[in-house]
Amino acid sequence: MRFLLAPLRAALFVLHVFAGLAIVLLVFPFLGLPGRNRVNRAWSRVLVAICGARLVVDGAPVAPHIRATGLEPWSLGRLALANHVSWIDVFAINAVTPCRFVAKAEIGRWPLLGALVTRSGTLYIERGRRHAVASMNHRVREHLKAGETIVVFPEGTTTDGSLLLPFHSNLLASAVEIGAPVWPLAIRYTERGMPSAAAAFIGDMGLLTSLARTLVARDLVIRITVLPAIEVTHHENRHSVARAARAAIAGALGLAAADPDDASG
Repeated sequence: MRFLLAPLRAALFVLHVFAGLAIVLLVFPFLGLPGRNRVNRAWSRVLVAICGARLVVDGAPVAPHIRATGLEPWSLGRLALANHVSWIDVFAINAVTPCRFVAKAEIGRWPLLGALVTRSGTLYIERGRRHAVASMNHRVREHLKAGETIVVFPEGTTTDGSLLLPFHSNLLASAVEIGAPVWPLAIRYTERGMPSAAAAFIGDMGLLTSLARTLVARDLVIRITVLPAIEVTHHENRHSVARAARAAIAGALGLAAADPDDASG
């Protein structure tokens, strides 16, 4: 049955992405950030459903206004750190709470999805450029000061979910500097209760191949565990915050933190 449904899901996926592009081009210019974030959350929830996945959220409760808009006006925002398995991670997290992602610039060049995430407010970093990290930390700091939720994938790449790579701590500097809380998020994919790599987007795999594998998965569940916030004032520097976040995520996923040192040098 799932193979019969896959073409229908693929067609609905494309239509939904085009609808999203129309929204960000024609509707977003007339909405404030809270309104755009609410639309983004609703759109992302539908996309996850179209892919045949069920989203489950557990762990620490998220305040209703943050869950709806990703914003906490008149207060510092939060820097969320998540393990990274798939391109769908972005939409699953957005379905929980709208946010801005820090992503590598190549994603902005993806067909359709690239334009969509760009117009949705993704912050791109050009890897290999001098001062790129310092410039990004400045931008992240300003968004945190505005009460926004910013998400970073500190592993720097995707895995199949069976391991947790060392965390880069460079982009934690902004949160540490202003005292914004760091919010670990653990993402796990299962099929029929068993760990699944169906949605994994790794190595030289193309986006269409990954999408096809996702669409034919059996009873795919995306579980996001919201872990207690790490108060950065209790840690000496960004390296210790990265280690604490990695240990929390590894514990939630039942993975060994084999290499506890962050990868930032």
